[in-house]
Parts: sequence; structure tokens; C-alpha cells
Amino acid sequence: MQVRRLVPVLAVSVLATLIPTAATAATERAAEAPVTDPLRPFTQQRPVFARCGPGTPADFECATVKVPLDYRAPGGDTLGIAVSRIKAADPAARRGVLLTNPGGPGGPGLELPLGLAEVLPGSVKDRYDLIGFDPRGVGRSAPVNCGLTDEEKSWPRRSDRTTFGATERWARTVADKCRTTERKTLRHITTRNTARDMDIVRAALGEKRISYLGYSYGTYLGAVYTQMFPRRADRFVLDSAVDPTQVWRQVFRAWAPESEKAFHRWARWTARHHERYALGRTAAEVTRTFHELMRRADRDPVTIDGVRYDGGALRDILRAPFFTPAVAADAVVTVRDASAGRATGSAVLAPEPPSDNELSSAWAIMCGDVAWERDPARYRADSLRDTVRYPVYGDFASGITPCAHWDRPVEPVTRVSNHVKALILQNEWDSQTPLTMGQGMRRALKGARMVTVDEGEGHGVYGSGTSECAERAGTTYLTTGRLPAKDLNCDVNPAPAGSDPGGRSGPRKVPGPLGVGPR
Repeated sequence: MQVRRLVPVLAVSVLATLIPTAATAATERAAEAPVTDPLRPFTQQRPVFARCGPGTPADFECATVKVPLDYRAPGGDTLGIAVSRIKAADPAARRGVLLTNPGGPGGPGLELPLGLAEVLPGSVKDRYDLIGFDPRGVGRSAPVNCGLTDEEKSWPRRSDRTTFGATERWARTVADKCRTTERKTLRHITTRNTARDMDIVRAALGEKRISYLGYSYGTYLGAVYTQMFPRRADRFVLDSAVDPTQVWRQVFRAWAPESEKAFHRWARWTARHHERYALGRTAAEVTRTFHELMRRADRDPVTIDGVRYDGGALRDILRAPFFTPAVAADAVVTVRDASAGRATGSAVLAPEPPSDNELSSAWAIMCGDVAWERDPARYRADSLRDTVRYPVYGDFASGITPCAHWDRPVEPVTRVSNHVKALILQNEWDSQTPLTMGQGMRRALKGARMVTVDEGEGHGVYGSGTSECAERAGTTYLTTGRLPAKDLNCDVNPAPAGSDPGGRSGPRKVPGPLGVGPR
């Protein structure tokens, strides 16, 4: 998958001014005094918050929290973690802080409180300071940049018989570039270290425990925190979850079989709406139409809005829309018309390219969290097999990545298995973190409850307006601490009267980049 913004980020950042540093006289004295706890200079700091910038709301405040680059040597180099907050609306009802993460890896979260303030219910905003932060290596928190060209930033890549060699060379080149440009920092940009940073932020804010709302990759980050700091985890909502036993290669490989399921659902739906789309009267006809369009594009790429696409590029772009049939059907009609030489309207096909920082930090985290398979022959064999088994996306999902050539991780992957209470929210048809991923998270968090939105589409549940039932479960947990008595299935909200034959109107978009390394 490609690290891209499937859910548009908030408006272009207006945080143009420098974020105030957290250093105070008290902090400096603590750093100079002899201590037995090597993290004391960090946990005892008190951030100085100030308005984030002249173009931001007055109640949106920012500060910097200092953390060790290497927690094994906390007396060495430090990083500055950019933190934001919107204070609880009702001081009398305030419970504490709600740390947030929008997904990634590589997703900036400093502005997330602004977006959440627009969609969260007042009862949640009354009780919590909304806390955002750019994770280490991302955005305004000591960003890493490997210096990748636009061509090198392109991912995922096909790995079939004719393309595997080029993909393997690309993977080695990216790993070498990152190692050369960011050697000192890169190995410390990991999920475990970000969880440690969260705990430093907790202490710096003067809180004994934190509550948390994390989306997509943010669910894995939250789960790692519960494993490392179980007594400091209060109310954790994990929305659109990653299976912590599958990070990271198997998370991507799961996209192939799950995309195949979504494709066949789309084909059945599109056949029922033949009068609108004319792609086939049966699912089999729709399937043949699609694959013929892809073969034709491989022979003669189609041009849409001035961009040329071969069949592989089209399959990569259409993978996520297949989880929302009406969106995919419109896109395939656009491809059909372009293939026939007919003029097409503006199509939402070309993805927004990731920045160097987004992709560099994503590789740092995904390759640094866990040791990947290093033998290119294994990737080649898996890709060739999955290309046949899963024709929609198999040649992308199993391909080799820079992680095959990355330095070995500094520490082992986190085994998440605990009884910390948490609420897992999951759409049945989520393109980025499929239902099986959420079910895996539920098995790992034995004290959690899971709310599944039956027939729910899209990436992100809480704050999206997809299901009143799921929203109510999330709000009840955050405001009262009550989890559902057992795992729960919720219905999607009914389609508005008079909506088009495409089915339900789309839910609100949850603010933030939302994605799994891949987004």
C-alpha cells in the first residue's frame, strides 16, 4: 500500500510560528541536581504552553516536551516532541487528558485536536483536555528525511515476474539512503519509543494516568502503551485496529485476501446496479469487464486528467475504493470511458504523494519495530504465489520493501497480551485495517470490548457519523468508564431519504491522516 492520505488532513498547517520550548528554571535545576531516576529531568519538566500561531484559535495551545533520543542512554542527546492541547470545556467536570493519534505510521497529530473538537460530543470535550502531538521523527518533532526522490517515494510496487528485480533494487536503494542520511536518529524512531514519549508527556502534564483515542496505526501505538505502562492507561479507545501479532509485513499481506473479498462484494453490488453503471448484469460479467480493462491498460495505459495509468497503477488506486462499492463503480466507469477514448470528468484517482518525512518516518517505524524477512527469494516466491491467488492485489501486498535491507531493530517487537480495559471500534468493510485486524487486536487485549459496525464502510468510526450505536458506545466509555457488557454489533445509520442508488451517503471524514503506514 502507499503511504497516502485516504482521509484528507486538516487544512494546511497554520502553525507558522515556533512552538515554545518546555524548558523552565525548575526543569533546568532538576537537570543539574543529582538524581537516582535517569528519567527524572524529563518527567519533572513542565511545558510552557502558548498559542500555537497567529492563525489558530486562541484556545489551541502548543509546547515542546523534551525526551531522550535513546532511552537506554537518557543522559545523551534529546528530541523535542511538539505537543498541542485544547483544555477541557468544563473545568468542574474535567477528568484528565485525552491523548490522540490520527494514524500512520508517519502521520502528524499536532493539529488533530482542532479537528476532533468539531466532531466529538460536548460531554467528552467537557471532561478532557484534548492532547495532540507529532510523534518522534514526524512533523515538528525532530523530523527524519531520507532525501527520497519522487520515484523512490512511490509505494506499494508490483512484484510479479517482470517487475520483481526492479522492486528489489528500489527497496535496497531506499534503505541505503535512509541509513546514510539519518543513521544516528533512525534506529530510535520506533513505536516502543513513541509509547515511552507518551508516558513522558503524561508525567510532564502532571497526570497519573492518560486516556487515549487512537485511529489505525494509533491503535497499535495505544496497545503497545497498555503493554508497557498498564497501570497508567485509563480509558483507551482504539478505532480501526491493527492486529499487534501481524506487524508489519503480515498487515500488508492481509490486504490481498481482504481486497479480494471486497472486490467480489463490489462486483455483486455493481451487477445489481447495471442500469446505472453498465459494467455487467452479473458479478461474473462485472469481474470480466474489470480485468479486461486492467489488461488493456497494461498494453496501452489510459490517460485521466492528464495522468497515464497502467493496469497495475489502477489496481493499486482502486483497492481501497472497492470497500465502498458506489465509489469504486464510479471510478471504474471513468477508467472504462477513458479506455474507450471518451472524455471524462475530474476523477479522484491520482493519490496525493507523501512527503519525504511521512515516508521516511513510516519506514523507520515499520522496519524498526520488528525484524523482517531478509531473503529476497522468499519475497519473490510469496509474490508470485499471491499474484495468482489474489489477482486484484496479490502482486502488491507481498512484495519486498526497504525493511528487508534495514539494520536490525534495537529491541524485540512488543508482544501485546494483557487485560487492560479498552474499547475497540471497527467497521466491517475497512480498506486499511480490515475486520480481521480488529479481531486480532481484540484477542490480544483480553480486557477490552469490541464494537463492530455491520456493513460499516470506511476507515474510522468514532466521530465519523457512520453508526449512532457505535458513537454512543464510544462516548459512554469515555465519559463514564462503562464498557459494553460483551462484544457488540451495531448497525450503520440508515441512508437518507432520496439518496442515490449508490446506497448510503458517505459518513463524515474523521479528521487526520488515518492510515496504516499505509494510508
